[in-house]
Amino acid sequence: MLFRSTGLARYESITDDEALDAVELLARTEGIIPALESAHGVAWIAKEAASLSGKRVLLCLSGRGDKDVEMIAEKVG
Repeated sequence: MLFRSTGLARYESITDDEALDAVELLARTEGIIPALESAHGVAWIAKEAASLSGKRVLLCLSGRGDKDVEMIAEKVG
């Protein structure tokens, strides 16, 4: 709450479909499968790409996406 109230953090939402699209984006462009938690961050960056143009963006990828592959395959088809 302190970070939000002082303007140090913003909390945004991303849909599950947007997160799954971000998994595919990273897998195709970087050859890595991110954890779903990290994919939400990637999805937000992709969604806000136009407004972030020219800005420096730092995203920490954490976790192991390989543990989510079976569930991702079910959702994506």
